[in-house]
Amino acid sequence: MRPHLLLFLVSLFLTSACAQSLDTQSTNALINETSPYLLQHAYNPVDWYPWGEEALEKAAQEEKLVIVSIGYAACHWCHVMEHESFEDSTVADFMNQHFVSIKVDREERPDVDQVYMNASQLLTGRGGWPLNAVALPDGRPFFTGTYLPKDQWMQVLQKLAETYRDDPERIKTIASQVTEGIQAIDQLEVVSSQASYSAEALDQLFDTWKPQIDFKWGGNQGAPKFPMPVNLSFLMQYYYYSSNESAREAVLTTLDKMALGGIYDHLGGGFARYSTDSQWKVPHFEKMLYDNAQLVSLYSQAHQLTGDSLYRSIVYETLAFVEREMTSSEGAFYSSLDADSEGEEGKFYVWDQAEIEQVLGEDAPQFVEYFNISSKGNWEEGKNILYPRQRLTSATDQSTVELSQTIQQAKERLLDYREQRTRPGLDDKVLTAWNAQMLNGYVNAYRAFGEYHFLQIALTNADFLKEKIMQDGFSLTRSYKDGVASIEGFLDDYAFTIAAFINLYQATFDETWLYTAQSLTDYVLEHFSDEDSPLLFYTSSRHASLIARQKEISDNVIPSSNSVMAQNFWTLGLLLANDQYTTQAKTMLATMYSTIQEYPNFHANWASLLGQVIHEPYEVAILGESPQIIRQALDQQYLPNVLFLGGESEGSLALLENKLVEGQTTIYVCQNKICKMPVTQVDRALAQIR
Repeated sequence: MRPHLLLFLVSLFLTSACAQSLDTQSTNALINETSPYLLQHAYNPVDWYPWGEEALEKAAQEEKLVIVSIGYAACHWCHVMEHESFEDSTVADFMNQHFVSIKVDREERPDVDQVYMNASQLLTGRGGWPLNAVALPDGRPFFTGTYLPKDQWMQVLQKLAETYRDDPERIKTIASQVTEGIQAIDQLEVVSSQASYSAEALDQLFDTWKPQIDFKWGGNQGAPKFPMPVNLSFLMQYYYYSSNESAREAVLTTLDKMALGGIYDHLGGGFARYSTDSQWKVPHFEKMLYDNAQLVSLYSQAHQLTGDSLYRSIVYETLAFVEREMTSSEGAFYSSLDADSEGEEGKFYVWDQAEIEQVLGEDAPQFVEYFNISSKGNWEEGKNILYPRQRLTSATDQSTVELSQTIQQAKERLLDYREQRTRPGLDDKVLTAWNAQMLNGYVNAYRAFGEYHFLQIALTNADFLKEKIMQDGFSLTRSYKDGVASIEGFLDDYAFTIAAFINLYQATFDETWLYTAQSLTDYVLEHFSDEDSPLLFYTSSRHASLIARQKEISDNVIPSSNSVMAQNFWTLGLLLANDQYTTQAKTMLATMYSTIQEYPNFHANWASLLGQVIHEPYEVAILGESPQIIRQALDQQYLPNVLFLGGESEGSLALLENKLVEGQTTIYVCQNKICKMPVTQVDRALAQIR
């Protein structure tokens, strides 16, 4: 199929188009949407529709092709294409005459994005955003492209309209082939849950993965470099199980280089989405909630492993950024900050040397040297990205301590000065899956550092999810903005919310969170199950049908919803003594196992579950007068194969029955429902775990 398709695509580029002025007075159907990304396009002369039956019915009635243009608010090249093409009246007139055009916020409708991104992979072998697909009136795609300059975009549209007029059967044939390919992508043979694995299986995964690791700069070899928290999380767990120093080196090198790179905002905290180079120096400046949520969890756990004060600083600064810039008055978390301000990428974050000298005065030379600032600029056009020459944390000599204090004071002054600049655009919609990840980050930070403020924020967000996002019957909505919850939730919304509530239970011993997680899990089984596979559909039985009902199974910058749900089944099965859940987890893992072996770095969260199945977790029950003091002491250690449960009373969990001893706090270290001798001291409990 692919050579025929590529030849067809090559033939598309023919003629050019002329530009005319933009009429910004009228609006299109996007004006009634709540998504900031869709509202950005509401005044385009393109007659945009949101995704839905109205647009597809219009295309069918008028026998027009459909343009499905997918992006998100923080996407730099989405803005560029909008300005060049979608704000141009000549382009808009042609699109309106020959096509029905649909704008999609990929963050609100990841199901639509997934279908057309899979089409892009089949047609071109690559993807990205903006993603522009052209489809038949029934939604079946036959062309995809990412950013295209105006002239090329017009050439494509003209050729497609001409081909559809003169040879529609050719297009229908391609659309059928692409649709068949999309529907076949996630079909895996079901394997029995009785599969067994050895510790050597994890060694083999690491050996397969190791050649792709950049041990000098961290992350994967080459550029661009994306933070991949799920990959690093698995490698850290693998080190815990195996004591493989190469795995530890891969994790800590990456964390160090990112923390000291330009990808990290050294003034305001938080990480940009990715680095355009191989050394984490030059970021793509957009800040995404999901990246920072996962990195907070990762740096918190790395601190548990190492005690490194740099990691503590990263967590505290990043959470300060989230609280300051990404949190609503209701305790919900916003989605992203744009890369651009005043039409220029990175303008909010970069500096020229003269500006720094003006703000800092006599302290400027030390700051300039420390952050690699030059009058010519260390980036482009005299602009400087802040990236330090060395660590200052854990310093003991007096000169370094003094430098650290000077730099910290200078950072605070420059942050105050930066606040006067025109800020990047904020995408203030609230996405359930991403909020649950950030909630999980706050819980992990609380567990690592004992900072009660982090727990308060986590509880406020958890209450928000229960009160505003969760509907009757334990269904979830996807998006929330301006007091309105909308769009039926997808599997990742459930998976990450369940995971966060399980973690919140372990941090608080409040069974409400555990049983809410159980109810959400039962909802998933009812509405997302596939009778022919243990793997779950991404859309629920209540969603309107697309051309394919897909499954999300590969772990990427965000873990896949199926891998997160498999871990949820495993953890809940152990905490609740529910064999149905553990069997579901094992069957999902067995079905994925050959794929994990072949591509471990694209299935790292699955690999983490494999590690837990091989190295059976300990259930540590803490009961008595001061369970939180004991739990907090144990949480100072990195213990990825330990589940905590307990409270001041026995509660309702089977594993806690008959374990309360009056007048003391008792620790029970259990494995596979068999408990060792109870102890009262943390060091003795740790000895039983190790």
